[in-house]
Amino acid sequence: MSEFSGRDAVDQIVAEWATVRGDLDFSPLEVFSRIKRISRQLDAVRRTAFSAAQLELWEFDVLSALRRAGHPHALTPKQLMQTNLVSSGTMTNRIDRLEQRGLVRRSDDPADGRSVLVHMTGDGIARVDEAIKHLLRAEQSLLEPLSPAEREVFADTLRTLAVRIAPNDS
Repeated sequence: MSEFSGRDAVDQIVAEWATVRGDLDFSPLEVFSRIKRISRQLDAVRRTAFSAAQLELWEFDVLSALRRAGHPHALTPKQLMQTNLVSSGTMTNRIDRLEQRGLVRRSDDPADGRSVLVHMTGDGIARVDEAIKHLLRAEQSLLEPLSPAEREVFADTLRTLAVRIAPNDS
């Protein structure tokens, strides 16, 4: 890894625990407490990146699923629900709100007369494209201290951990 040898708040927490409970292995805290702290910091970075495109975090999540689906940028509410890991009621509410903002529209699903498709509008595409540019720029700057090889090892390690913790989420 890199030459950085600074200490952070997690080092202090682990040292304090080791002082009072030296019989325990605190190495999991060194990993998961940092992941938790980084997650909170990334939420703030993402909120800032998405606000530049006038989107909320949840709006980006729904719109990015539609954008990644490719032309015609349409999915069923059920597909969006599965991609976004939210309940049916939550997804309906999100689609309603996005539709009110003119970022998506509903239409009958020609493949299933009982279902609808959620289509991203031109404004939705423009907003999500702007948001992803801001996000990638911000996240790229956060990764600058790592070499490309370190980034690859880091991503592989996180993938291994993610699949191990939540195998059905990958």
